[in-house]
Order: sequence, then C-alpha cells, then structure tokens
Amino acid sequence: MKRFEKILQDGLYRSRRGLILGVCRGIADYFDFSVFWIRIVALILLLITGFWPITGIYFIAALLMKPEPVIPINTAEEQEFYDSYTSSKPRATQRIQRRYKNLNRRLQRMEDIVTSAEYDWERRFKNSN
Repeated sequence: MKRFEKILQDGLYRSRRGLILGVCRGIADYFDFSVFWIRIVALILLLITGFWPITGIYFIAALLMKPEPVIPINTAEEQEFYDSYTSSKPRATQRIQRRYKNLNRRLQRMEDIVTSAEYDWERRFKNSN
C-alpha cells in the first residue's frame, strides 16, 4: 500500500485530455508509454475478465488518482498546496483565506501610515525645504 501511495504522490495524475476520465492517458504519461498500447491492454483485460471487474478497477483508479494540475507544478510549495487542495478543498480554502486576511491586514497598516496626519506633516516639511 505504501508503494501505491508513493506513486500517487510522485505525479500519477488523471489526464485532463483523456477519453474516459483520463486514467489510461495518465498511466501512459507517468510510465512514458504510448496511450494507444495502454488502451489496448485495458480493452484486452476488459474482454478477458468481463465487464464488471475491469470497469470497477478503472473507476476506483479514477477516484484515487488526482486530476492533472492545470498549471505545471514547479516548486515544493506549489506541490504541497496542490496536494492539500486535492485532498481537502475546505482546508485549502481556509489557507487561501488566511493569506488574504494577512495581506489585507498589512495593506490596512500601510494605508493607516500613509493617511496619518504625521505622515502628511512630514511630507509637507520635506517638500518645503
């Protein structure tokens, strides 16, 4: 089970360009195979095992695999955010809200300084010299 979790964390994603949920294309991209051959293997398994086992496995894989990021991930911080977003959207939303509140507080302090009477007097004094 640890190996499977490691594969999912290392970048095995469902492709956004796939035909049905992007599982075959995601596997092909991860292992650098042709998507044609992955689909052929999936079709052969479908014919050999029957409809329900392979479609069940396919949909379970689709549920377990994270969707491919829209924007490529370049840093560890971006990877951490993407992982937190795909595993817990409310937690990622709270993280974004905390960042926004922090930036808003800093902006408020800057506005208070710039609009204060002291700042205005200092500016006038400097301009008069």
